[in-house]
Amino acid sequence: MQKTKIVATIGPASCEYDQLKALAEAGVDVFRLNFSHGTHEWHGEVIKRIKRLNKERREKCAILLDTKGPEIRSGDLRVPIELDEGDELTLSIRAGDYDKTGKIGVNYDAFVDDVEVGGAILVDSGVMKWEVVSKTDTDVVCKVLDGGELTSRRHLNLPGKDVSLDPITKKDWEDISFGMEMGVDFIALSFVRHAAEIFTLKEHFKTHKSKIQIIAKIESYEATNHLGTIAEASDGMMVARGDLGAELPMAEVPTWQLEIIKTAAQYKKPVIVATHMLESMIEHPVPTRAEVSDISTAVWQSTDAVMLSGETAGGEYPVRSVQMMSEIVSVAEKAVNHDDIRELAVGHEREAFALTAATMPLDLPEVEAIVVITRSGQTARLVSSFRPSVPIFAFTNETTTRRQLQLIWGVRGFLIDFSSVPEKTIQRAEAAFLEQHPEWKGRKYVLVSDFLVEDKFIPTVQVRTMH
Repeated sequence: MQKTKIVATIGPASCEYDQLKALAEAGVDVFRLNFSHGTHEWHGEVIKRIKRLNKERREKCAILLDTKGPEIRSGDLRVPIELDEGDELTLSIRAGDYDKTGKIGVNYDAFVDDVEVGGAILVDSGVMKWEVVSKTDTDVVCKVLDGGELTSRRHLNLPGKDVSLDPITKKDWEDISFGMEMGVDFIALSFVRHAAEIFTLKEHFKTHKSKIQIIAKIESYEATNHLGTIAEASDGMMVARGDLGAELPMAEVPTWQLEIIKTAAQYKKPVIVATHMLESMIEHPVPTRAEVSDISTAVWQSTDAVMLSGETAGGEYPVRSVQMMSEIVSVAEKAVNHDDIRELAVGHEREAFALTAATMPLDLPEVEAIVVITRSGQTARLVSSFRPSVPIFAFTNETTTRRQLQLIWGVRGFLIDFSSVPEKTIQRAEAAFLEQHPEWKGRKYVLVSDFLVEDKFIPTVQVRTMH
């Protein structure tokens, strides 16, 4: 059983039902919808197809809605502008028509306040680089360091700056409401800077009785200063390496990737490594050796999931990209030392039980799996966080929980009806599992479940045999 999960972005190259089915069969666990592009109507149709697919397949796929987030963008241009090294250009929050003013508009009123003379501005995460040479109350004059063709509405980064943009934009709130209506499983919140943004969205979900989980995308300089509080507040994290590499020196991105993975582990939250993992397969049927090494490194760093973006959204080989990622992950996992249980601090009783369950297969070689009975999925996530050597089978009575567990390393979810008598629930779990896997009859497993003692439910860890 492959333990590292695969997230795939859906776009024009992969949005039809047969394509979604092929991606799921190739190994996709979570479908990502990028709300920087597309209409609600388009995304709604894709979500309906994924739900239809989930009804027809035993394995279910989760849905992740990725918000556009706050962005600084240049204004509209009637024709592209060719910029050469040494050229000067003026960006203005009051630009008007470029053909009349000679100034390029910016969609962000606090832009002048946030830039500094001598500071850098990156276009589309570094395709071009400009230096700020002077500014007025409304204009910023820049010198071109790395030139290129400037077209309309390009993304502008201010490396190393904490900008004043609203953390969740009006469009984001509209998209989040749409996601709630459509029943998505995760919201990936773009350009998170502080834990307060997570709490704001969590309060919104609580008010509307939504079970959506929040994945904090780490892609800004400011976020790297608050990793611990962001991890604690969120339900998971994403290493969004594209914008992170524009906000920070590019050479530091691998170090921050490892730091984010370690921080997520410390708080026992899942983490996704994203961006440019198989970028060459957008156009070519095979990856570069460097991309293979990149994915393998993420697996060895113990990420929960790896993500494909343009490879599956608009590439020439979406299914082959998933198949290749799955193959790379499987081979990389074989090189992991399964005797190494993660050394994480234990903060409460359930974490102690999770660590015990994760460790027992090392002491009892006949144990071949860990079975968790869970409503919210939290116990399964805790067991997973210690990275046990055997697969984790989680049984829940919540359909949303089952899908959300698709993101969690080493976990496979099952849906059963719970009984008020814990022993009957365990029997139902065994029966449901053996119906799909009769070859497991007679094998031993570690059970993590609440047990009824007099009139109280207490957590227990037991060794049992499938029968």
